[in-house]
Amino acid sequence: MTANRNPSPLIPIFITVFLDMLGIGIIIPVIPALFFAADSDFFAPEVTREFRSVTYGLLLASYPFMQFFGAPLLGSLSDRFGRKPLLTVSLFGTMLGYLLFAYAIYSGRLWLLFVSRMLPGFTGGNIAIVYSAIADVSDEKSRPKNFGLVGMSFGLGFILGPTLGGILADESVVPWFNAATPFLFTAGLTLLNILLVRARFKETLLKSRHTPLNPFQGFRNVAGSFRSPRLRVIFSVVLLLSLGFAFFTQFFSVLLIEKFSYAEKDIGFLYAWIGVWLVFTQGFIVRRLSKVVAPATVLSFGILSLSIWIGAVLLPDRDVWFYFINPLIAMSQGVISPNLTTVVSMQAGPERQGEVLGINQSMLSLGQIVPPLLAGYLNTISGSLPMAAGAFLVFCGWVVFVFIFKKQQARMGQNAAGQPVG
Repeated sequence: MTANRNPSPLIPIFITVFLDMLGIGIIIPVIPALFFAADSDFFAPEVTREFRSVTYGLLLASYPFMQFFGAPLLGSLSDRFGRKPLLTVSLFGTMLGYLLFAYAIYSGRLWLLFVSRMLPGFTGGNIAIVYSAIADVSDEKSRPKNFGLVGMSFGLGFILGPTLGGILADESVVPWFNAATPFLFTAGLTLLNILLVRARFKETLLKSRHTPLNPFQGFRNVAGSFRSPRLRVIFSVVLLLSLGFAFFTQFFSVLLIEKFSYAEKDIGFLYAWIGVWLVFTQGFIVRRLSKVVAPATVLSFGILSLSIWIGAVLLPDRDVWFYFINPLIAMSQGVISPNLTTVVSMQAGPERQGEVLGINQSMLSLGQIVPPLLAGYLNTISGSLPMAAGAFLVFCGWVVFVFIFKKQQARMGQNAAGQPVG
């Protein structure tokens, strides 16, 4: 039965994404403040800005680095053993990572910060599993809408998460609140998420598929994707967009702290405002666009818009302008994400959804490894350079999509006479 006749399997999926994103959103204002806030307790005042910037970049890169190895394994394992058990494993690793991060803050151990991000990075392929579950219960027409609804759950967590994180880290609210409190709270949320998955998540995989498992499957899958005509160009677009957007997201908070003296609560409120527009876009605009506009057309306009508005964050000399510019970034990314996932999903048959979407997550992870490493150094030169790099790479993604992928698809459609190609 198709998803539009029986949408009930989607409800626990949406709740799972919401709780997962709420946990991720809570820590957004906290980690940059550990490194760059003037009153940070984690680093001594004499620690240089250059060391903090480079170390911050390395810490951010550690999560997607491990996810690059873990996501395709989890995706392939979910094709073999089902979505539910692998989602449980992924969430358990995430919960343990939050607990370790809180302990690292209490103990002041920098090396443990890295361990606490690398562990959930390896087990953190849950988004690939969630997208596979949605693909299991969706047809071609309903995929953009259903991926958009997941994005709405993503955005709802994004609204509440940063605000809660900013409050939970502020000792002026409650005397015993500190930078570790949001991570403890998030660990509790993740435990709730695990219980929800065990109790309410119905297995969506109807037919298992056994694929070889390899610790270096991420490299093999990425190499394989570039050998396939149907996957090579679209995954190039995914990689460029991931690279560009990562430059923006991973160092925008640093720009707010260093240039505009933002505290955790200030960052939390701005991100909550961004989340409102993300929810509006993926909950309403995407659903309506999916009925009248093809995903490729949406991407043609959305990617170009995203590159323009990321570049625009370099212009304001007053932070109030971010309350106008960032919603435009959120709306652009909001229409891109579900439609790009739909286009990727359409390149594979039903039996390969977990594998292909796992490769997609690997490409996203790969695109998040390099930017913090480079941006850590670029930020020591100027806080504007990571934003400029992000806008340029997203623009490159638009060029590849419009002038290569769309023309390739048109040729394949003409040559295939309706039959699958490559």
